[in-house]
Amino acid sequence: MAVWKWVQRYEPRRIFDVRRIQAFLVDETYVKIGSSEAWVWVAVEPVHRYILGVYLSRHQNILVAEIFLKSLVKKYGTHPVFTDGGTWYPEACRTLGLEHRLHSDYSKSLMERANQYLKDRIEEFDDHYPCLKRECDLAHVMNWLNFFLDMHYARRKHMRFEELARFLGGDTA
Repeated sequence: MAVWKWVQRYEPRRIFDVRRIQAFLVDETYVKIGSSEAWVWVAVEPVHRYILGVYLSRHQNILVAEIFLKSLVKKYGTHPVFTDGGTWYPEACRTLGLEHRLHSDYSKSLMERANQYLKDRIEEFDDHYPCLKRECDLAHVMNWLNFFLDMHYARRKHMRFEELARFLGGDTA
């Protein structure tokens, strides 16, 4: 329970630094959280294969796609968007003035791996800390997902525990 409470207070940080972004590879996948459905929207940078953004929603439509893409543009600037051909992406890109393209075989496999990786972690989290609320806003899952991604990139950078604790504002003693 202490870990769950700590994760809920955690404020997302970006341990990794993406200097150059070529494009946004964007896809969404269905997950089951508690007794209800949700969608995980993921954006990956194709060259360095960093997960640039994650968004959790109850719906899969143009408005959610636009909100997610707008958050990416705000963080990283305007770049081409590669998708799997979902009907909501072209209109969302047009509204935001982004170039829309379809995935190549390589980017499609990259997205499928990223989706499955995050989907498995979310389902594991839900198994250990199930949502008991009837109308959950998914905030606890999003908090955990942000924390998980920061820890994933800390490990990828081979960051020592002392460095990580300092970065997160904790105490190593």
